[in-house]
Amino acid sequence: MQSLYELYKIGNGPSSSHTMGPKRAVQKFIKTYSNIESLKVILYGSLALTGKGHLTDYIIKETAGDIKTEIVFDLEKECNVHPNTMEIIGYDKKEKVIDIWTVYSVGGGTIEIDGEKTNDIPDIYPLNKFEDIKLYCKKNNLKLHEYVYNIEGHNIIEYLKEVWNAMKDAVERGLNAKGKIIPGRLRLSRSASDVYNTIVENEDDSLKQTRLLSSYAIAVSEENASGGRIVTAPTCGASGVLPAVLYYYNHDKNIPEYTIIEALAVAGLIGNIVKTNASISGAECGCQAEIGTACSMSAAASSYIMGLDIDRIENSAEVAMEHHLGLTCDPIYGYVQIPCIERNAVAAIRAVDSAKLSMLMRKNKSISLDIVVDTMYETGKDLHSHYRETSEGGLAKKYCRNKYYNKELS
Repeated sequence: MQSLYELYKIGNGPSSSHTMGPKRAVQKFIKTYSNIESLKVILYGSLALTGKGHLTDYIIKETAGDIKTEIVFDLEKECNVHPNTMEIIGYDKKEKVIDIWTVYSVGGGTIEIDGEKTNDIPDIYPLNKFEDIKLYCKKNNLKLHEYVYNIEGHNIIEYLKEVWNAMKDAVERGLNAKGKIIPGRLRLSRSASDVYNTIVENEDDSLKQTRLLSSYAIAVSEENASGGRIVTAPTCGASGVLPAVLYYYNHDKNIPEYTIIEALAVAGLIGNIVKTNASISGAECGCQAEIGTACSMSAAASSYIMGLDIDRIENSAEVAMEHHLGLTCDPIYGYVQIPCIERNAVAAIRAVDSAKLSMLMRKNKSISLDIVVDTMYETGKDLHSHYRETSEGGLAKKYCRNKYYNKELS
């Protein structure tokens, strides 16, 4: 498994696979060849189908700067390796091809380049299954965050503090952005502030928790949808879940920052396990890979904060993932807005509930985290492509059809 530096990336939304990934690919191509006069970027699969809504073409041209860039949305070619495939062709002054790269944006802003130009980011974790990590930690009397610190080195603590500060900032900016319109055809008004301030008479603790978690998750998700600065956790589309849970414990339950940082390390370990053994890409495995993983990470973090042991941390992460199995990725018009923003709120609530549920269950369950991660990957591969970030099925299809139908009636 790779470093948490590669899982938690601080950057701008709305999509890690459709904006961050293509941006990194173009940056790397330009850096590799100094004599580029012009570029042609061909987008395939999900990048072609939902690239407009995800601002893929915009970010590519912004990254290319003064270099003349042609962008082609190829809706026909099948993507046999990964549904987020792009081709970058560089030309010199005589319009001669310098090189051609085939790039896969595999989720969370991570890219893989076909052929000799393989991913040059090393694996630093010797173990990549939770069961093996759990046994190692028990044998060596380590907590999960201590295992992360031992592998990564203590510099990771400073980076996790930077990640936490970026998460906090995103929550607070989102809460203070009342009345603003989220860019895009849907013309959605920001709602995080309204949710935060809507206090029901005689509000009980459970309802208050729901209100707070929801408002924090929506705040970050609206920031992401507006192109604001967020943290991939593990992706942009699912970036509201973990910050909401951690902010709730820190801001409303007075959990100290050092515990939040440790919980962030625990959550990162879970996200890394999913990223390594399955996928965090909605285009590859549906929204279960994004929101499901974010919920699993957040449940593990919540369990750690609650003082639960490693077995119950696993239980909570497994429960959170298991009950997202089969979740489709069907963003309306390709925007990371409906149903994405609301899903972040639901997953934040479910993460805390999963941690609480793990307290009530027997420690050694029949289903391990590793089993449910493998199951998620197989389920994602079985999903029809319409339900994997193409906006050709599900809510995206029904919404557009109903809008057209209603328009015809009027």
